[in-house]
Amino acid sequence: MNLDLDERTLAFRDEARSWLAANVPAEPLKSFDTAEGFAQHREWESRLADARWSVVSWPREFGGRDASLLEWVLFEEEYYAAGAPLRVNQNGIFMLAPTLFSHGTEEQQARILPKMARSAEVWAQAWSEPEAGSDIAALRSTATRCDGGWRVSGQKTWSSRATFADRAFGLFRSDPESLRHKGLTYLMVDLRAAGVTVRPIPQLDGEPGFAEIFFDDVFVPDEDVIGTPGEGWRVAMTTANNERGLSLRSPGRFLAAADRLVSLWQEAGRPAHTADRVADAWIGARAYQLYTLGTVTRLAGGAELGPESSVNKLFWSHLDVALHETALDILGPDAELRGAWSDGWLFSLAGPIYGGTDQIQRSIVAERLLGLPKGAR
Repeated sequence: MNLDLDERTLAFRDEARSWLAANVPAEPLKSFDTAEGFAQHREWESRLADARWSVVSWPREFGGRDASLLEWVLFEEEYYAAGAPLRVNQNGIFMLAPTLFSHGTEEQQARILPKMARSAEVWAQAWSEPEAGSDIAALRSTATRCDGGWRVSGQKTWSSRATFADRAFGLFRSDPESLRHKGLTYLMVDLRAAGVTVRPIPQLDGEPGFAEIFFDDVFVPDEDVIGTPGEGWRVAMTTANNERGLSLRSPGRFLAAADRLVSLWQEAGRPAHTADRVADAWIGARAYQLYTLGTVTRLAGGAELGPESSVNKLFWSHLDVALHETALDILGPDAELRGAWSDGWLFSLAGPIYGGTDQIQRSIVAERLLGLPKGAR
């Protein structure tokens, strides 16, 4: 892994830094878990797309810059350092898009990716079900073959961004005789289609960051199947590995938070009882940065993301919690008055759950990386 940046890469980073400095909104946007904030974020992402900063690592034909993965990592660092808005279409850009690049047809890529890049279509993740949360292979929602496509019925829950999103992607059981990982099909569904009902789920702050989605004999055309029908689990692992291992939580997010934590600690008079934890957070953020650069180097050499993504997921989810808990301890009784830190802490608590719980990740590490038998962990 070479940490020396060449002139081209440095020029890319400097261009990104300059554009962000000139264009990041002076005032924070409203939460994208509100109708007003969702619209504001959609407009921001359209502005990013106009300057080709929305999806820098994508091919130019889809709205990108043909940037390398290293350049993407650097852009993410600059993006978070500039305090730019969170990405309302992160489910699409960071999870569905890599899946389409790996398993989608040329027609699907041309039809979906340009609209995704500018958030003309915002995507929800439709994985979990009432009886299939971390154990997604236990899902019961069905897809039944019909003329020209599929009829979908069932329920998804805890669907991120579904309250205001345009479309959703998820797994459905297409072989009624199948069990577990077999007989599943990966579908993209229009949330405005006949038979779809979206029911918002309020969070602790009252905002509907999630929703239940009910499917009542919803028609999905064949053109919206990703990969081979019945082999959706293999396609879904591409989505999961990207969510856990690289794209969803870039190092830039934690580098910026760690730097803010150091500044907070200094402003508070450098309280000795939190010094070690502040240092741990700062070191952890940079360790994650180096680990990600190593992953980028391996991918550039032809490797693919695999079960090691679970190690990554465990690391960053607990780093996020520890970092924000340290900030709240520094603030003491004033913590609730500093919304950014208290909101960040509340969100960090979901990290060990979404994308697969800690228990699931540890099982994957034990069985697929360490070769331990089931029940030995």
